[in-house]
Amino acid sequence: MRSLVALLAVACALAGCERTIKDMYVQPRLGPDAASPLFPDGKGSRPPPPGSVAVASGELAMTSSGRRGRDAPAARDAALAASAPPATDLALLRRGQSRYDIFCAPCHSPLGDGDGRVVRRGFPRPPSFHQPRLRAAPDRHVFDVIGQGYGAMPAYGDRLLPADRWAVVAYVRALQLSQDAPVAALPPELRAGLRALPAPPRPAASRASAPAAAPGASDAEAS
Repeated sequence: MRSLVALLAVACALAGCERTIKDMYVQPRLGPDAASPLFPDGKGSRPPPPGSVAVASGELAMTSSGRRGRDAPAARDAALAASAPPATDLALLRRGQSRYDIFCAPCHSPLGDGDGRVVRRGFPRPPSFHQPRLRAAPDRHVFDVIGQGYGAMPAYGDRLLPADRWAVVAYVRALQLSQDAPVAALPPELRAGLRALPAPPRPAASRASAPAAAPGASDAEAS
């Protein structure tokens, strides 16, 4: 009997120790955006100290930590502030080409005609950049579509900074010019090279345009 009582006492003591240990590693905590009376603003989630740098970054870290989308208003305001495109030079076009190849070419194709790789696999076909409507569209329209999305196209405002969006706009204009450049606007050496090219072969005359055979010719040939 005494041994049974002793075993029960030891079991109760061990259960108490386990509960104490559990309380140590499962402590009360505040969830994201939970209220707390400990701070003047009543929020348990505290902003990082000024000048601090987030340890984790990128799309996965932003999503798992709940930070994705919080910077969207600031990014939109920065985009609106950058309302004037920078001067176009070779460095800007190269930057725009690299960003275009990563984010745009899978749908819009390297040529900008909308025949990208994912389109060939069933994704909705985007409009060609070479149609008159998009040739006449202002640069700001293309800039806003890149940042905010349009139709089936997602918004890339959280992946492309305003400077990169302007670089993509400049490269899109270069693509459009490459497919519809007036000969008079070409440098003299290129115009001379075009004049030196051989003339394209003329299409063969159709049977309908061939002269009609003289009456009785077929009979004479048959005989």
